[in-house]
Amino acid sequence: MRFLHTSDWHLGKTLCNASLLDDQAHVLDQVVAMVRDTRAEALVIAGDLYDRAVPPKEAVALLDETLDRLVRGCGVPVLIIAGNHDSPERLGFASGFLGSQGLHMAGSLDPDPEPVVIGNVAFHLLPYADPAMARYALGEDGLRTHQEVLAAQLGRARRRHPARHRFVAVAHAFVAGGLASDSELGLSVGGTGEVDAALFKPCDYAALGHLHRPQEAGHPHVRYAGSLLKYSASEAGHVKALTLVELPAKGPARTEPLPLTPRRDLRRLRGHFEDLMKDPNGPSDDYLFLELLDDGPVLDAMARLRQIYPNILGIQPAAAAAAADGDIEEIRPRDLDPDQLFRSFFQEVQGRPMDQEEAALFLEVSGRILEGEVQP
Repeated sequence: MRFLHTSDWHLGKTLCNASLLDDQAHVLDQVVAMVRDTRAEALVIAGDLYDRAVPPKEAVALLDETLDRLVRGCGVPVLIIAGNHDSPERLGFASGFLGSQGLHMAGSLDPDPEPVVIGNVAFHLLPYADPAMARYALGEDGLRTHQEVLAAQLGRARRRHPARHRFVAVAHAFVAGGLASDSELGLSVGGTGEVDAALFKPCDYAALGHLHRPQEAGHPHVRYAGSLLKYSASEAGHVKALTLVELPAKGPARTEPLPLTPRRDLRRLRGHFEDLMKDPNGPSDDYLFLELLDDGPVLDAMARLRQIYPNILGIQPAAAAAAADGDIEEIRPRDLDPDQLFRSFFQEVQGRPMDQEEAALFLEVSGRILEGEVQP
């Protein structure tokens, strides 16, 4: 059995107010070509087809056209689950009728799910649901974490699994230890959104969505395919790809990444303003996040740099210490406490760290706000 695994298309996404719809259409042409060229027997999409629950009409039209090319044009079954960005009800509309045409869509949780059987492989579609939704849909009051929800879904899938078939799970989850990026919405707070990779160990293959970096998740047969495109500056170093999966009648699954070529790359550049103006580094029409190493402010930097680089998405000053050693540490706001976050904000704006007097003033004011002495 040979099939392709992809996820996190995020159709309709904008990045710094720039629409990525044309870029998404460009790589979806490649997805259709890969399905045809590899002679894949199925295409699995592990959630987050859209970037938001109510997608723009242009994104819906692009998905409709792509699925038509795949299912009717290539004659290949397409298996889809809802991710945390999708609306389960919208995604699952007419799924009963569409399944007979080769388009299998699992939006809302089904308490008694039937697998999609293709050849000797049973695909178990496990759409995303938070614990509150899952308690209602599955009728299990004890579900409080994503780990418990996914364990319940897998348990029900095993009870419906046909004998002598390979078991493929399709899920949208954050497996503990996975490498995340800034464009993924956290599934919950306090770590309750994480699931253990051991849940998927008994599967013959687990096709995962949610994390945007292609990667293994605890075991070689448990994999994230990654997103369709680079959707944040933190993904600049990623190589986006589809995963080709070869699942023999017996033995382990074999996987191969099939890289996608974007219409425009997304890159991070750093340097002094005059150097960037004189000597473009790489294709100038790429999507760019620039870090300026100049000691002071540069007058009208964005407008002047856009004469050379028309698709700049953002400019920020680099810290003086980073400029000295040539290394810039990536700051992830979600990992910072309020004090650290304000210190990082201050350094980005001022180009220097806070001194002791400024830090003490911030702690005093923020403490009074938290205690209710003053209104923010």
